[in-house]
Amino acid sequence: MRTAFITGVTGQDGSYLAEFLLRKGYEVHGLIRRASSFNTSRIDHLYVDPHEPGARLFLHYGDLSDGARLVTLLSEVMPDEVYNLGAQSHVRVSFDEPEHTGNTTGVGSIRLLEAVRLAGVDCRYYQASSSEMFGATPPPQNEATPFYPRSPYGAAKVYSYWVTKNYREAYGMFAVNGILFNHESPRRGETFVTRKITRAVARIKAGVEKSLYMGNLDAVRDWGYAPEYVEGMWRMLQVDEPDDFVLATGEAHSVRDFLEVAFGHAGLNWEAHVEFDERYLRPTEVDALIGDASKAHQLLGWKAKVHTPELARIMVDADIEALAHEGRPWIDKPTHGDWLAV
Repeated sequence: MRTAFITGVTGQDGSYLAEFLLRKGYEVHGLIRRASSFNTSRIDHLYVDPHEPGARLFLHYGDLSDGARLVTLLSEVMPDEVYNLGAQSHVRVSFDEPEHTGNTTGVGSIRLLEAVRLAGVDCRYYQASSSEMFGATPPPQNEATPFYPRSPYGAAKVYSYWVTKNYREAYGMFAVNGILFNHESPRRGETFVTRKITRAVARIKAGVEKSLYMGNLDAVRDWGYAPEYVEGMWRMLQVDEPDDFVLATGEAHSVRDFLEVAFGHAGLNWEAHVEFDERYLRPTEVDALIGDASKAHQLLGWKAKVHTPELARIMVDADIEALAHEGRPWIDKPTHGDWLAV
């Protein structure tokens, strides 16, 4: 039985990856931060009491800010594959918390790489890199495109990208960078723009809300479907030699396009409900991110199947169904306060 260690296991990508690896027959170990309340809703359906025979998902308290704990855990688990998905991953929030973002998203990566080295773990290592590293560089963007990050998050990811390459070259580690363009799903956090839109569509359709407050509608992104992208992560660790790969659909859609599809799928006119709020603008914007995943298609056999319009419909349907099964306490929560920093 192969063993995998996942940081960020309770996030969107971590939950889909854990699901995927368990189906593959892996034993999966996930890193979770200690808190006074549980934050495991995305993986609750996967969890089996570790005392039960056949349990293959195990959760461990730890943090990417604690290098010593990482060494201890890796020494105990001795995984075959390590997936570093943990980060402060919200681009807009990274402007408000730049130091925290640098500490977790950037320096956290070298802590984990060093923990792998110090623990003597012979494993294959995946680093979650991001299209935000390209920033202001014009599209289409591929593995040879120069980086020009436009946010503390993007800059932190550039640091992680280069230290991963450095550990590959300096220590002979099987370490790869997956440069993933935007990938979404019904499990996406509610403060990310796609989920903010589809959740608002469900609430407006139900008549419990009237308006959605947005920032820049002209930003162009390459949105794919998260479950497909975690398979791409796994495929990167199955090749003979470590390398870096872009995963993307290759299609361009603006935030306005996403609004039109999402609201239209629910029989609504987005222009009647969307209002501008400058608080949701970034100090420096990224105009367009559109990926070229030709290398992944050629060498990994990976190609996106779900594109943005279908993705928007999947997410709207899921949020409408979720709202129908929730009670009034959920419905009464606000969706456009300061805490929704999109």
